[in-house]
Amino acid sequence: MAKIDKNRDKEVIVVGLDPGTRFMGFAVLMIKNQQMALLQFGVIHLHKYANHELKLKKVFDKVSNIIDEFSPDEIALEAPFYGKNVQSMLKLGRAQGVAMAAALAKEVPISEYAPKKVKQSVTGNGNASKEQVSHMLQTLLNIKEAPKMFDATDALAVAVCHHFQKNSIVKTSKSWKSFIAENPGRIKG
Repeated sequence: MAKIDKNRDKEVIVVGLDPGTRFMGFAVLMIKNQQMALLQFGVIHLHKYANHELKLKKVFDKVSNIIDEFSPDEIALEAPFYGKNVQSMLKLGRAQGVAMAAALAKEVPISEYAPKKVKQSVTGNGNASKEQVSHMLQTLLNIKEAPKMFDATDALAVAVCHHFQKNSIVKTSKSWKSFIAENPGRIKG
């Protein structure tokens, strides 16, 4: 794919990441005039690599490659969640840290969102299932076929959540009247 021109008029490129140790979901979203367009999303299969260090190198390399290819303005990651298996949480935290390090090395700003916040932002329900999140993303972005793995839709949901949070009425507008004036394309008649 061709590199994206940094001299965009009101375009913002957001990369959503769902780092993991078996699979890493990624999504690239372009926002232009408050309209979202999916540029690319998918899953990196890390389970095929024998050791954890090699998996971490692949996470760093893939995030770096995505940044080089799409020149994103921002990166959004799913924040760590709390689990019972300490070893799994440690490995997941390392993968997330390596993804962040790749973004920081390229000087791309990072935001983190809790899984419940992502689900709430995309579906209106912080306890939504992965299937519900995937279906809502298909509707929002007019995706014809859902990906086979939820890691890709999880990453896309993080990017969409980031867009919604950055453009929240609470942050950008003082009233509904000013929101409508600032966002005429988001109001359906």
